Amino acid sequence: MKAAWYNSFGPAEEVLKIGEFDTPEPRPGEVKIRIYASGVNPSDTKKRLGANPALLDDGPVIPNSDGAGEIISVGEGISSSRIGERVWVYNAQYGRQLGTSAEYVCLPSVHAIILPDTADYSAGAMMGIPAMTAHRCVFSDGAVDSQTLLITGGAGRVGYYAIQWAKQNGSTVIATASSDASREQCVNAGADLIVGHPSDDSVGEIMDFTNGKKIDRIIEGDFGANLLPVLDVLKTSGTIATYSSMTDMNPSIPFIRMMFMDITIRMVLVYAMPDEAKKHAAKDITSALSKNTFHNRVAQEYSIDNISDAHKMIESGEVYGSVIIKP
Repeated sequence: MKAAWYNSFGPAEEVLKIGEFDTPEPRPGEVKIRIYASGVNPSDTKKRLGANPALLDDGPVIPNSDGAGEIISVGEGISSSRIGERVWVYNAQYGRQLGTSAEYVCLPSVHAIILPDTADYSAGAMMGIPAMTAHRCVFSDGAVDSQTLLITGGAGRVGYYAIQWAKQNGSTVIATASSDASREQCVNAGADLIVGHPSDDSVGEIMDFTNGKKIDRIIEGDFGANLLPVLDVLKTSGTIATYSSMTDMNPSIPFIRMMFMDITIRMVLVYAMPDEAKKHAAKDITSALSKNTFHNRVAQEYSIDNISDAHKMIESGEVYGSVIIKP
């Protein structure tokens, strides 16, 4: 099969190889999928740069965990009725070497979710990490109807879906954005108020908007950088669900202040989510795709021959939406 892979860590243009790779066959409990779209996420580029030094101990890595395609065969224990299903997949390269930047991938049947006819393969390829992470952040602590949520970095891949999940489930949503273009993205997703990134000024705008009522939950995209200002708007016994802290990866926290607020800090890693949370997210995602209620953004599509450009586009941090590879 045609695939892209790397045998060493480093810049995309130096380590990514494209060519013929052994075609996998499904093991018991697995399905074999012809991949038509592969989604590139920051975790994929970070792995390629060496974020997990042991990753290459078991051989070359075909990158990317997200994708979509058609089941063409099944392993022992899986009904042949699955053959021919259009599916979106998640966790394809989590705890495994061979991801979706290839013509074919084999993975556990439970990680291949029906892709409704209302969604194309590119949309399916952005569900695994962005939409599932957003779902976990929004719903991990119960229903959000009639609540007010603050979503930082609302124009990002996760933030954009988080706004949509929250609005479609009865929340008032405040989002932060750093530019006019980012603000426009947040408006498109449905945010009720857009302010600048957390600061004294944005705290004042938020409290004016809520008439002094503090926020129920915060979806945080840069925990270390934003913690102190968002604490100023979070209610007692509120929740911060955070999926990243890139500016300060080892932040210190005002423990006593946070303890006396009785708040919950929820760390969200899509790969390690409980199985029940994954099933819940998959069910809701499939429903949203079926009803065509998601707005899905494709920033750029590349052929597999240009996978280095796709990885570099994600690393630039300057795109709105997902970057898709067509194997």
